[in-house]
Amino acid sequence: MSGIGAGLLVFALVGLLMVAGVPVAFAFLGANLVGAVLIMGGWDGLLQLVDNSTALITSFTLVAVPMFVLMGALLFHSGLALRVFDALDALFGRIPARLSYLTVAGGATFSTLTGSTMANTAMLGSLMVPEMTRRGYKPHMAIGPIIGTGGLAMLIPPSSLGVLLGSLARVDIGALLLAGLLPGLVLAVLYVLVIYVQARRDPKAAPAYDVDEVPRRTKLKLLLTNILPLGIVIFAVVGFIILGIATPSEAAAFGALSVAGLALATVGLSFAALRKSLMSTVSVTGTVFLLIVSSSVFSQLMAFSGTSGAAVDWAIALDTGPTGKLLLMFGVMLLLGMFMDQISIMLLTIPVFFPLAAALGFDKVWFGIVMLLAMEMSLTTPPFGLLLFLMLGVSPPGTTLSRVALAAAPFLACDALLLGLLLLLPGLALTLPGLLGG
Repeated sequence: MSGIGAGLLVFALVGLLMVAGVPVAFAFLGANLVGAVLIMGGWDGLLQLVDNSTALITSFTLVAVPMFVLMGALLFHSGLALRVFDALDALFGRIPARLSYLTVAGGATFSTLTGSTMANTAMLGSLMVPEMTRRGYKPHMAIGPIIGTGGLAMLIPPSSLGVLLGSLARVDIGALLLAGLLPGLVLAVLYVLVIYVQARRDPKAAPAYDVDEVPRRTKLKLLLTNILPLGIVIFAVVGFIILGIATPSEAAAFGALSVAGLALATVGLSFAALRKSLMSTVSVTGTVFLLIVSSSVFSQLMAFSGTSGAAVDWAIALDTGPTGKLLLMFGVMLLLGMFMDQISIMLLTIPVFFPLAAALGFDKVWFGIVMLLAMEMSLTTPPFGLLLFLMLGVSPPGTTLSRVALAAAPFLACDALLLGLLLLLPGLALTLPGLLGG
């Protein structure tokens, strides 16, 4: 069997194992064992696979993964996230559609501090949907902002998926995190504009209601005690990277330490909350590291067999320009997102798409942001987007999948608009990393 033939067989085996219900990491491990025998030469290939796996997970850059996971877990279990929402609720006052705006503001803040899309959406859904339903909000005004804002965690640093993408694709993690900041903020502004237009067109979709007037002194106190201290966490992560004080891995550790210190000083970090946070971090990190090993070895097998190079050569030969090929890759990721989770998408596409993007002349950091945006959109692409089903689980009884998908449609349009902006204005993603490089 030729090298490319063996590579295609290993690729097909991964797909078959996934379809059969084998967990993603074990599907890749099983296929890698077969690939090591076929492509790298029997027992010697298996030994080489073990050596490669050991080298992959002993990289200092991967320290950022458990640190960012711990940050999110501490915020959630300590109650700091709920304090942010309480403060924002008081500050918004009687603004029409205030709960929808609160969802975007709180979700963007929580995204900045956790980097977890699923955790972000689950928390927003459990907190906001019951209250918005009780206040008479129409489903699209309650569900849409939550689904849209949940995806901001992929772009706004620290993005745990961005860290994983940078590790797998050998992209500068600090540059990738900074590159997502401006696009993420632009996307949040677009979401606010969507809510504004929807509320103006149909005021009954988000009915006004009386709220207790909060004195200015109380608002100032909430701002100073519940929101501004979180700036310490943001500065410890993003600021330290921009100023060159710390590497991304070191900044992630400072971020986790600052969250723990803030929780201890403000809400009294309990032993139970700390234990839950650490257990959650160990569980998630173990899974992520197993996936990193599996996918990285898979990438090496694809390269060693010549399959990745052949796929790149075929794509370059297509009679379309670089933008057309980029959109084709974007569409493939959206299609894959209908059937598998985002980590699986990265594992399958990185070995082919990043070499192809480099051959087409696209900046690796810029392409990483485009890839994160595609995976964000795939979460809400019907009929199988994961966030659609997550929102269906926390929505009022009788809510259908089609209603959830329609509520998400305007926010998907904002994502598509952001893609257009990135194509027209690459500096939107590359300005901050450029400052870091300078």
